Amino acid sequence: MTQTATTAARANRAIAWCLLVFLVAPALVAIPVSFTSENYLSLPWDGLSLQYYREVFTSPDWISSFFQSTLIGVTSAAIATLIGTLAAVGLWRLASPWGEVVRGIMLLPLVIPPIIAAMAFYRLYVPLGLIDSYTGLILAHAVLAAPLVLITVSASLAGFDRRLEQASRNLGASATQTLWRVIIPCIRPGVVSGAVFAFIASWDEIVVTLFLSKFSVYTLPRRMWNGIRENTDPAVAAAAVILLAVTFAAFLIWGIAQRRARKPKSDTT
Repeated sequence: MTQTATTAARANRAIAWCLLVFLVAPALVAIPVSFTSENYLSLPWDGLSLQYYREVFTSPDWISSFFQSTLIGVTSAAIATLIGTLAAVGLWRLASPWGEVVRGIMLLPLVIPPIIAAMAFYRLYVPLGLIDSYTGLILAHAVLAAPLVLITVSASLAGFDRRLEQASRNLGASATQTLWRVIIPCIRPGVVSGAVFAFIASWDEIVVTLFLSKFSVYTLPRRMWNGIRENTDPAVAAAAVILLAVTFAAFLIWGIAQRRARKPKSDTT
């Protein structure tokens, strides 16, 4: 029986790795293309070159796009993390059918197609004067990313021992003190995971950005879009590799947070 279970686990692991390679392999094509020496998108058959990486790191336009994407991603992730965490804690305490209705409404940005969300934001932002502004794009990305934080924090709260909250209140702590000194530290891995996913969602977002940005706001995905649409600049491949590297680094942070969260449990056992 044990040997059968081990064989099944290995087979499942092999299938998972095959699916992962199948999903990730197309994106990895950008890596060899980014080293081409041609002036168009192609594989480096005639030799490797770093000229397009130099262009990305020395061009004021590309550097500005990196800075804007980072600023918008970090800010929107911070807002989404705050909103998603507080909403998850509130719904966890509420624990009623109405709470599930509110949860379903908050998860709508994950269900609605991006093009529909982009049109809705555009229609809302025009009279408010938020088109082509950092504020408008940050708020839009925060709305789109908040459900991701809600999901991860809710998962962490599912394993939270309510007796810790009761003990804190019995010892004289207020609801706010209990939230920030007891609940949040215990669910920190879920909060960190939500923040990482929120940042990635903003960092990679393109559809809403195309609708809401014109000339003042030029994020990295939008500059890549224009580079492909106008002249198929190979610098786009170099920027794509950097984009993938940042995304991988964010997932690495998430993995470290998850491992640290599991470590105390393994030590106690």
